Amino acid sequence: MSSEPLFGAGKIRARDDRSEPLHRASWLDTAVTFDHRRWVCKDIELRWTAPRHVIVLTERGRTEQTRVSSDSGLVYDGQDRAGAITFVPAEAERYGVYREADLSYSALWIDPKADIPGCDGLARMPTMVNGNDPVMATLVSSLCADMVRGMRPDSAYIEHLVGLLAMRVAFLDGHVSSVYRLSPLNRRTLGRVDAFIDAQLQSDISLRDLAAVANMPVDTFARRFKAAAGMAPYAYVLERRITRAETLLRTTSLPLGNLALALGFASQSHFTSTFRRLRGTTPKAYRTEFLPGS
Repeated sequence: MSSEPLFGAGKIRARDDRSEPLHRASWLDTAVTFDHRRWVCKDIELRWTAPRHVIVLTERGRTEQTRVSSDSGLVYDGQDRAGAITFVPAEAERYGVYREADLSYSALWIDPKADIPGCDGLARMPTMVNGNDPVMATLVSSLCADMVRGMRPDSAYIEHLVGLLAMRVAFLDGHVSSVYRLSPLNRRTLGRVDAFIDAQLQSDISLRDLAAVANMPVDTFARRFKAAAGMAPYAYVLERRITRAETLLRTTSLPLGNLALALGFASQSHFTSTFRRLRGTTPKAYRTEFLPGS
């Protein structure tokens, strides 16, 4: 199988090129796509342009040589290495040469038309190849680890994650936007959002869904919501799911797998690991405290 990028078009000349897709998922009507692959190649030259921004983490392995140029000239000449971060903005043409590649990587492809807070400036950022940023590496690696364990995050989490990555790209390039303070959501609006979350806990709730309930732009809503609730929307939704889970665990004998799906978790293992992280115990142990015979 070829190592052709997931999006875009161009020319590729390769020798002994093998790419094995490991995990792939999309959110927000495919506006954000995650692609985790193993890649082995003797040597490859490519000229490529994609309609999406891409952020890539080299998870493991290395290349013997990596040389990347853009329309502004040479961007990088060295080696791919574990922990390195690459960013290429949408519509930027890149010319790359890779020798003796044997690595695993995780890529996040982001539609520039997606209404995700923090991403509006990505088109103005320059190409970055094999940069060193532990913050971005940790964020992408954590998403990859969740996917490997079968714990598919919901849309609100992905929006927040991508927004953080985008702001980090801007920070590394020295473009730090000034963030003005916004007033918190008023009680009535917060009440409407609460009611929507409670009614949709079993669904994949996105930041766009919540902003629509509040009748606000996504970026404005996210900051005003955090000012009112003290936490980001995705974290608030997760807390509401766990609070509902506590009630159901105390009062019903619904199987944990069914309960997980009813609360919007991707699987029972995802539910269990999240419950343990937020409450310090497993759902089964929590239920046993209240329903000893369960």
